[in-house]
Amino acid sequence: MGRVRWSVLDRSRTRRGESHQRALRETVEFARQAEALGFHRFWVAEHHGVPGVAGSAPTVLAAAVAAATSRIRVGTGGVMLPNHQPLVVAEQFGVLESLYPGRIDMGLGRSVGFTGGVRRALGHGKEDADEFSEQLGELLGYFTGDQPKHPGVHAWPAEGLGVPAFVLATGAGADVAARFGLPLVIAAVRGERRMLDAIGRYRDGFRPTVWGDEPYVVISGTVVIADTTEQARRLLVPEAWSMAYSRMRGEFPPLMPPHDVPAPESMSERERRLFDEAMQGHVHGTEDEVADALDGLLARTGADEFLVHTSTYDRAARLDSHRRLARLAGLAAEPVVVRG
Repeated sequence: MGRVRWSVLDRSRTRRGESHQRALRETVEFARQAEALGFHRFWVAEHHGVPGVAGSAPTVLAAAVAAATSRIRVGTGGVMLPNHQPLVVAEQFGVLESLYPGRIDMGLGRSVGFTGGVRRALGHGKEDADEFSEQLGELLGYFTGDQPKHPGVHAWPAEGLGVPAFVLATGAGADVAARFGLPLVIAAVRGERRMLDAIGRYRDGFRPTVWGDEPYVVISGTVVIADTTEQARRLLVPEAWSMAYSRMRGEFPPLMPPHDVPAPESMSERERRLFDEAMQGHVHGTEDEVADALDGLLARTGADEFLVHTSTYDRAARLDSHRRLARLAGLAAEPVVVRG
């Protein structure tokens, strides 16, 4: 585990009875804690019109995180290019890199709105891999100064700045990352065979560019460590129920305590199936169990980095899980002070 980098992604999930505003402040506090634990990066996400998820403006939130920390790299996992003009994205990251030099990452994806109404409000329809490639090429061109689509247009202060770019793999994302010579971020969830196939295509098709000399793979997944396997499993329950609920009703409810989640026998057949699916594919258990599982996953993927995204109702338990993971990974941790 010590040979890879370890990083954190937070989606600014709300808990039952709390506001979106508090969830955003908690994200900033969590970033401070992640930095003290020795994690390499702290990324924030982009979601629009989703109750229960406060992270809607990732570059704004990344600025707040960078201002509240001093060493950890800060970025987005990710900015969804279909929602933005590449010129504006370049300018935003140029400003971030100018204010916090050497600490900013530009994670980019192509997912569109969660519901049809949100997609219409954002002004587009379904995901389009070709459109994403075109937008990505335009965006990167603003940093290098090679901009054939809009000659004479400059993205100040981005031009000439070396902000690392990452591609979030959905669908053809692995092929896009390979073609542009960018690091790949891919989820370690159900269907490992598909993940391994995508990583293989990425490495085989990788072309060195000014953005990267060799493939770089970031695995993203949930990791939960507790005293017992059952305790760790229970920490997964709130997010799993929220995922199942969203598939049924088109919105993420705020996370609730595990004991308030409906019992499986009281769920409908479809709810139970979706809940069971959402409980699968996560790394969880005791420290020894998690160490074995992560060692196996890292060996099978040859990943260079693991991006941990863990949502649960109990923030103290989540922090304890990350503290245990930092210890397993041999990170250079400092004492973590929980504020408030």
